[in-house]
Amino acid sequence: MTALTIPARPEDATDPRPVPWRQMAWVTWRQHRIGLASLAVFLGAVAVCVWRVGLGLHYAYAAAYACHPATSPICDELQTRFNRMDAFLANGFVLQALPALIGAFAGAPVLARELETGTFRYAWTQGFGRSRWTLAKLVPLAVAVTAAAGALSVLLSWYYQPYLATGNLFLPEVSPLANLFVLHGVAFAAWTLAAFAIGALAGMLTRRVVPAMAAALAGYAGLAFAAGLYLRQHYLTPLVTKNLFNLPASAWITGQWWTKGGRTVSQSAINPLIRRMFYRLLPVIHRSAGKGSDVKAQKYRTNLDILHYLAQHGYTQWTRYQPASRFWPFQWIEGGWLLALSLLLIAATIWLVRRRAT
Repeated sequence: MTALTIPARPEDATDPRPVPWRQMAWVTWRQHRIGLASLAVFLGAVAVCVWRVGLGLHYAYAAAYACHPATSPICDELQTRFNRMDAFLANGFVLQALPALIGAFAGAPVLARELETGTFRYAWTQGFGRSRWTLAKLVPLAVAVTAAAGALSVLLSWYYQPYLATGNLFLPEVSPLANLFVLHGVAFAAWTLAAFAIGALAGMLTRRVVPAMAAALAGYAGLAFAAGLYLRQHYLTPLVTKNLFNLPASAWITGQWWTKGGRTVSQSAINPLIRRMFYRLLPVIHRSAGKGSDVKAQKYRTNLDILHYLAQHGYTQWTRYQPASRFWPFQWIEGGWLLALSLLLIAATIWLVRRRAT
């Protein structure tokens, strides 16, 4: 019989002198210090990259904002230069993958590696016990990755300030910045904690490192898509208006539909009317518009003319939206349910460890 084949103790209470928590924390640090150092180096490199690119972004925004008059060719060129800067990070897709990567590489191997190699048997005979062993591994590491993500979210908030200068914090789907909500406030740290908890549970279920990493990535992706597409817009009851002209520019539009005579008109029926009006006004756009901002202004006026035309013929466009004033309530709601989910997943992981046969 070896240390790897000794039957593990079924209950924590059988050990009259358990190992102190500070010694368990020291063991956890010794086992995972390389992983934590690698995570710190990785996040540090990301932070340096975001900071260096952000300096140029803030400078370009300040130059475009200070330029007067705003309709001059020079100002239009500065605005165009700012809008074209750093498309790689601007949409947020790349940075949104950070919590998933942390969950896969920091959360999944925590339990899976020892379960795969069999060293957990030795740990359970050294006065740790199953529950204490699991807690000593998960809690300090979860706190560390969540704190690191919270610090990085402060830098990300600074980086995206020029894009959010108009107050468009929700960033609706029509915006190229549709995925920045989770990179601000408490949401980024909460998503990182949830990804870590998903990875830890996947490691307990699969008992293999590589399958646990794949399961953590898949689980996080499914949860993120479900929250972004179905959950987030229903945190609070949305507002509905039929006056699109008074809709705040910072509003998050979650739905639009048309009615005529109190009955809903399908989008397939309204699209031919909009196209006919647009093509009727298209020569006017080419004759009257110049370049840059003139074209944008003319197209905006054309869209208003189309809406006025439809309104005069009995059509009403309804808009369902979330105002930007709900940004922080949404942040706390999302952070709250993610925290509750993370605690539930960690509790489930501990329960599975206690029930696991040797």
